[in-house]
Amino acid sequence: MTQLWPAPHRGQTPVNARITIPGSKSVTNRALILAALADSPSLLRKPLHSRDSALMIAGLQAIGVGIEQAANGDLTVTPAKLFGPASVDVGNAGTVMRFLPPVAAMAQGLIHFDGDARSHERPLGPVIAALESLGVSIEHGSRYSLPLTINANGQLRGGVVDVDASSSSQFISALLLVAPATKEGITIRHTGSTLPSMPHIEMTVQMLREVGVKVEVINGKEWRVSPTVMHGREITIEPDLSNAAPFMGAAMICGGSVTITDWPKVTTQPGDQLRTIFSQMGATIAFTETAHGSDLTITSDGTIHGIDVDLHDVGELTPSIAALCALADTPSSLRGIGHLRLHETDRLAALAAEINALGGDVDEEESALHISPAPLHSGTFHSYEDHRLATAGAMIGLRINGISVENIETTQKTLPDFPGAWMELLAQ
Repeated sequence: MTQLWPAPHRGQTPVNARITIPGSKSVTNRALILAALADSPSLLRKPLHSRDSALMIAGLQAIGVGIEQAANGDLTVTPAKLFGPASVDVGNAGTVMRFLPPVAAMAQGLIHFDGDARSHERPLGPVIAALESLGVSIEHGSRYSLPLTINANGQLRGGVVDVDASSSSQFISALLLVAPATKEGITIRHTGSTLPSMPHIEMTVQMLREVGVKVEVINGKEWRVSPTVMHGREITIEPDLSNAAPFMGAAMICGGSVTITDWPKVTTQPGDQLRTIFSQMGATIAFTETAHGSDLTITSDGTIHGIDVDLHDVGELTPSIAALCALADTPSSLRGIGHLRLHETDRLAALAAEINALGGDVDEEESALHISPAPLHSGTFHSYEDHRLATAGAMIGLRINGISVENIETTQKTLPDFPGAWMELLAQ
């Protein structure tokens, strides 16, 4: 039986805390790919060290990339000839299972990919089909999913590919990241009706442009990238703003204020939209200039208002927002999030089941959650091996006494020590 973690309870005793959030997983893993494909070494300062980033590092090392960690956690990435045979464990990391196969397609030899049981259920077909259309030989099952083996011939030609990225924007980013290193460049045409998490594609495009790659974006549905020699560089990884959500939420649940250090004034991270969303739910957001940039402070009297919001582009924020909505004084509707059914777990079904099991009132639709105020009670909040479900349970436990979170260790996917950071927040 998975160990239960008694979520700390605080009620509405105000908090007054200052928190530093570890580096962004999305930026760290993209930076690792770009550094591996450059023509000279790169230095990544303040990268995230978590399960997802460790899997990406191990996967790149397995196919020949040199990666060394300094005592302070900084990473030096030294490009090298990519080769197999090699085996890559993707865990349950979307960025690893979707970003690394295109990189492996430029190696020489057999590269085998597998991961956690849930990784076999997560969509990967568009990446596999795109690589096959570019001439890559891939052995896989009839479901176009993991496990798979790439028989790489040392280069990726490039060309024009049609991709239905309706279920994940990572399919687009995966091809964009390797496009400069292909022989002909790549033109990617999105053929689906919707495209979730557009900010993550914008993040990929911005990071490519920062290393001198020209990316032409046409009507938000087509991307053209020419072959480009990318040079190594030094990059400081931004804090993971999505991981700031539970800590910011603590100020709204308990009242008081929480300051997040080094919040970037300009960023492509989806988590930056927390400023607007939490303001609409009753919090006050303010920036304070510092010698190194700016800090963000969220202040609240402990009153949480419901919200009607489309989270299509920022779906990863949904679990934290849903936890707040379960404690709000008016109904909420979280819309445009059908793609979350294909994440680490079916997040819509899981959130509805867990909040309702605590006495909540959540109605589940195919692509929306409708949450009405209801008195919650103690109980177990199951995480489904999903890091964002686990932090949502911790948030509810702040207000409701007697909440136990199953498998809090799953938060190591993107936060190296969430329980420790949570206790530090409450101790201030």
